[in-house]
Amino acid sequence: MNLGLHLLSLVTFFPLVGVLVILFLNDQQKTAIRWTALLTTLATFGLSLLVLLQFSTSNPDLQLVERATWVNIGGGEISYFLGVDGLSILLLLLTTFLTPIAILSTWDAVQDRVKGFMIFFLLMEIGMSGVFLAQDLVLFFVFWEFSLVPMYFLIGVWGGPRRIYAAIKFFLYTMAGSILMLVAILWLGLYQGTFSLPDLIAKGGLPATTQLWLFLGFAIAFAVKVPLFPLHSWLPDAHVEAPTAGSVILAGVLLKMGAYGLLRFNLSLFPQASIQLAPWLAAIAVIGILYGAAVAFVQKDMKKLVAYSSVSHLGFVVLGLFALTPSIAIQGSILQMINHGVSTGALFLIVGMIYERRHTREMDRLGGIWKVMPVYGALSLIVILSSIGLPGMNGFVGEFSILLGSFLSTVPYSPWFAGIAALGVILAAVYLLHMFEKVFLGPLNNPENAGLKDLRPREILTLLPLLVMIFWIGLYPKPFFALITPSVAKLAAALQTAAMTSIH
Repeated sequence: MNLGLHLLSLVTFFPLVGVLVILFLNDQQKTAIRWTALLTTLATFGLSLLVLLQFSTSNPDLQLVERATWVNIGGGEISYFLGVDGLSILLLLLTTFLTPIAILSTWDAVQDRVKGFMIFFLLMEIGMSGVFLAQDLVLFFVFWEFSLVPMYFLIGVWGGPRRIYAAIKFFLYTMAGSILMLVAILWLGLYQGTFSLPDLIAKGGLPATTQLWLFLGFAIAFAVKVPLFPLHSWLPDAHVEAPTAGSVILAGVLLKMGAYGLLRFNLSLFPQASIQLAPWLAAIAVIGILYGAAVAFVQKDMKKLVAYSSVSHLGFVVLGLFALTPSIAIQGSILQMINHGVSTGALFLIVGMIYERRHTREMDRLGGIWKVMPVYGALSLIVILSSIGLPGMNGFVGEFSILLGSFLSTVPYSPWFAGIAALGVILAAVYLLHMFEKVFLGPLNNPENAGLKDLRPREILTLLPLLVMIFWIGLYPKPFFALITPSVAKLAAALQTAAMTSIH
């Protein structure tokens, strides 16, 4: 039996099996519902590992391709078209890796409407996986929009006191950007006679002005999702109000959809516009790095601090993407997407664990808790150091690659941008160590903190896979770079060719 024939469809839609089983369970069978969701996502992760086993690291092109005509229209064909390459393989694995971890974190945290929560979570995994595998623009847009709906309900139903406001703001911001992308998709597909991404790349030949407008249509939608300054204001509200598992997936995967869109569509489809606008995108990314770090430092709420840290850290990803060449910067950006998903996902889990015990995230009401929660304190320190980018941990590898590539880039002002962005690494140490000092060190003055219980085995198990990834990527990143290098080299070569063409 050749599993590869429909393996990508199986990975994408397998969570539907869990949804169907849960639909037949009684609302009161909470344990059975949780186990069904967890086992379904673990099986989906296993299927994604089969994708990895069949993936050739020497092939820069799409692999395990599935393609069938979906809709025939006068101006072109819309296909059910899935494929995976070095630009998407790690993001698919990140999605299937983080989802069971997020579900495991809900065991005690989500007690109401467990059935609905798990159904929405499994549906969201379908949308996220589809985004990273779709190679037809219309199919991509369907998965992109589909993934918004479950997150809207996860925030709006299971979120904090201001959940309705946060959910609506999240939905409106992302929908507004998506409308521009839909217009660009329709124009491009009808003009070129196809919505297939590889076919569109092969056709090329778009005038420079047309490329510019289409680039902006896609880029605004993706910039909202990243979120790139100044389109980021929905993110802190969404994170603060979302349940912990929602924040883990929002930071770990959903934000990466925006950066992946810039990589997959903007750089590939509009190389000349990418070269023309690269200095502007890099400048905005650097502003976001410094702005996110500065605002994170003044936060009193741990969750809001971590939310603004995402604005800063994802600025590095965008900076690396628009360094364009050499390819080490784009490789670093892809790896940094994975690093951010691991480290920031772990940070949100840590915040959620203390919130379950103290029902507060205010740093001023904590302090000195290492004395009563030494295991929690030690694991939190590892995660914080990884987010800072300490050598030997995952964050360092990605940020170093991005900064190195930016220094070597031929994009105007790129070395200056890299030098300024390096300040963001220092600022990350400032605000994250400030949070650690406020929460874990000092005297145990608040009597409400004296009776706190240390982490339970299930909570340690939730964090353990993330800790393994922190050190694996930090100490031995070679296998991760091997997966992405050929596809990135192919993209960088196309950008180099476009740069030479624009000169002549």
